[in-house]
Amino acid sequence: AVFRHMVESQNLSHAIEADSCGITDFHEGEPADSRSRETAESHGFDMSGLRARRLLAIDYERFDYLLAMDGSHLREILDRGKRLKADLDPARACLFMDFAPHMKLRDVPDPYYGGDDGFERVLEMIEAASRGLIETIHRDHL
Repeated sequence: AVFRHMVESQNLSHAIEADSCGITDFHEGEPADSRSRETAESHGFDMSGLRARRLLAIDYERFDYLLAMDGSHLREILDRGKRLKADLDPARACLFMDFAPHMKLRDVPDPYYGGDDGFERVLEMIEAASRGLIETIHRDHL
């Protein structure tokens, strides 16, 4: 929702397509955690239409970047790509926080078991990485 909002606000929807998915189908079809939605909405990001889905084989062909929130998810993306024999340049699969090196964190923590401040912190991280990703796309692709 954050990245999509930034893409739309910069009138880049014609050039950038974004989607979000998980490694497993554990929450497939469900909306985001209510605390995530509330935090995002309090900052002007609409998550109401988003539903969980899992990473599909077609995603390896469809998207220029496959971004992971943490190292274990990145390893799974890379391993699955090998099993699928996907043409996956390692530069296309990376940690989302690689686009916000000033944050000095590589993994986005899961705020599920913490308090509301964890959701605020994660949103701050996602905003920073989203800005960096858009800058990278501008520099390398547009």
